[in-house]
This record gives sequence, structure tokens and C-alpha cells, in this order.
Amino acid sequence: MRTLCPNLDREDALETVLEVPIPDEMFASSKHKSWQGVKSWVMKQQVERAGSLFGGRDTEIQFLLGVIAAPLVPLPIRCDRTLNSNIKGHPIETSMARYIVQQYIAAAGGEHALNSIDSMYAMGKVKMAASEIVSGEDVAKLTKLKNMKQGGGPGEIGGFVLWQKRPDLWSLELMVAGCKISAGSDGKVAWRQTPWQHSHASRGPPRPLRRSLQGLDPRSTANLFSNSICVGERTVNNEDCFVLKLEADPSTLKARSSNNVEIIRHTVWGCFSQKTGLLIQLQDSHLLKINDPKNDVFWETTMESSIQDYRTIDGVNIAHAGRTSVSLFRFGENSGSHTRTRMEEVWSVEEVDFNIMGLSTDCFLPPADLKKEDQVCAVIAKGDSAKSKTLQRVVLASSSVAKGGAKVVAIDEESLEIFVRDEELRI
Repeated sequence: MRTLCPNLDREDALETVLEVPIPDEMFASSKHKSWQGVKSWVMKQQVERAGSLFGGRDTEIQFLLGVIAAPLVPLPIRCDRTLNSNIKGHPIETSMARYIVQQYIAAAGGEHALNSIDSMYAMGKVKMAASEIVSGEDVAKLTKLKNMKQGGGPGEIGGFVLWQKRPDLWSLELMVAGCKISAGSDGKVAWRQTPWQHSHASRGPPRPLRRSLQGLDPRSTANLFSNSICVGERTVNNEDCFVLKLEADPSTLKARSSNNVEIIRHTVWGCFSQKTGLLIQLQDSHLLKINDPKNDVFWETTMESSIQDYRTIDGVNIAHAGRTSVSLFRFGENSGSHTRTRMEEVWSVEEVDFNIMGLSTDCFLPPADLKKEDQVCAVIAKGDSAKSKTLQRVVLASSSVAKGGAKVVAIDEESLEIFVRDEELRI
């Protein structure tokens, strides 16, 4: 990962520290053999390019970042909870889950080591791609269009930097193909910012970043699953695992819902190795309903992360690689409008450090132009056509928008919460 950029105008000038490191793979390309070539990669091109599942490469990148870059976990995590919870006096499913969590704490480094971590920094690289998209009667066929098997094939390369101070204070910057998304939480509100959308806050209480629970923050993982239940066993990558399940409570779902969108459920599963005790797979499923007088539309998002390459950093086991697969399924009364899209991300961690000196709460302040989601949608509802066109481009299969006047659709990238702000959804 390249963290410094030379001054392209003066050879004797100081190098510039990059906000988001650039993967070395960018220099292996014949197109980017020099920093001038990489500069053109960072300075995002405005012209749509062909060869995309979404009618344009830029639109596909926006959609990938919106869905897979910075999703949140189903519910808040208390950071003041004692890790070793009492396993007695509970139903057998709950007691088993707490025992498994205790084994995970021991495997991750022990309670003392996890409690000694006050803050964390991680830097890594990602590779994203949309693998397939089908609609109408062909949903069941699922013909593959793209893939990244064995780490090869097409995909967008990028890097990320994550700063965290307990689970309720975090900041993420991730850049792919010159397009950057920023997200964070100051303990009071979770927010995100993209070049194509105003900074906006998510509804409901602030929740931790899902990426942190992909093997980077064992303490938060243990706290999240401390209230779970054990639902059985499963074999993952030829390894026997215990499966823990946790569902978001109704009050959290209600806080995240609105008049137009109802969050029906959000469930998370963790697969803990019976051999090592470590978390090797994280899966969550999210179902929402868009209320429409003509035809209610449902969106189901399923995200599955394989967590690999654990290494010991300062006595704590941290995952350094993995793969995340996402399936998006849109359905309703009309089978012709059904759509299924799959995308995936391969990620690796290059650097990890704990207890960062000087990392104060001021480092997690939200952007000055932060707006609540309802405020952003109110602006759209007033008929800002420029914003409408930008948001509409991020809709699935935007090239196949029905003729006769497209309707305004805004996507909350948090986990593909789609808000209809006009008469109907058209894809």
C-alpha cells in the first residue's frame, strides 16, 4: 500500500500523505505505471464507460460503495458491558451461546487483552465487483455475468482506513476507482458522505460498523453475541462451527423505520469454529418493505463474510483477510418486477495498531453539512431534478428504467434502504 504521494510539480518538495492509501496493484497496471497515471485514477472521470451491469461503470461503482462499503450491524453495542457474562440461570440456548462467546474471548486473546484496547487503527485494500444481475422471469436462472473467483477476474481495486475508539466512535474512509465514501459515528449519530449525495445521518440509534466485526474488533463481537442464542452447528469451509443467532429487537427496527419504509427484520448469525473458537463467518439478513398504494415492494439483503488469516497483534487475534458476498432480492406482487443482484468484495488488512495516541473524540465529529435522512428526502420531494438524477443513477439496473418519466428514488447506502419519494418505484 502506498501512503505517500510525491510532489509531481517539484522534485525537491515534501511528499503528501494520502487520506486513503493506494494499493500497489494500481502500479502494476500498464495504464498506471507512474504517479501521473494514478492521479488520473484518483481524479474520478465523469464520463460513463461501457461494460457494466448497471449501464455504466461509474454507476456500478456508486452502487457497490453504497451497499457493501460501510453497512452497519443490526443493533447498538454497549461498550461498558463486562465480557464474561454469567451463563447460569438462563435457557439452554442462551447458556450455550454465552459459553461459546467465553471460548471466543479466550481464543481472541483473553479478557485482559481485549479490555486493554481503547482505540484501534486498520488499513487495508479491497476488490469489489457486481457478479450477476437478473430480472423478471429469469430470476430463478441466475446466469453468471462476472466473478472474482480465486482472486482474479474483473473488479474495482481500492483501499480503506478505519479508526475506532470503542464501538460507538468510529470513522471509515474507503476509496475505489477514485470514488470515495466516508462514514462514521460520534456516539450520538451515525453518518455517511459520498460525492453523489449529501452527508446524512441514519435513523435510529448509532450502530457499529459491520466491517469492524469482520475479525477486527473481538471485544465488540463478543458484546454483540452475548445476548444471542445457539441454534445448532454448521460446517463452514470444512470446519465444524457453532452457530449463534441474534435478532434486532422491535424497538430498534421501529426507530429505523419511517412512514414509507418498514424494517421488518434484521438478523445476524455468527459461526464460531469448534476447533479454534474464533469467528470464521458472519452473516446477516435484512428485510424491508416499501409502502406503496399501488404495490408494496420488498427488498431482502443477505450479506455473508468469510473471515480468514488470523494473526496475533499485541496479544489479540485479528483477521487479516476475507471475502464478503451480498445478495439483493427485490420482489412484490408482480413477478416481472423481481430482481436479484449479487456482488462481492475481497478484502485484506495490511496494518493494524491499538491504543492510538492523540485519537480524541474530536476525530469523530460528523461533517458540517450533515443532514438527517428525512431532511435530505424532503429536499428531493420538492423536485430538485439535479439531485434526483444523481440518486436515480444508483438504482439497480438503472439502464432499464421504465419509459414514460422516471420517478425519484433515493437509496440509503447503509444497507440498501430504499425510499420512494414520488409516485412509484421503477427499475
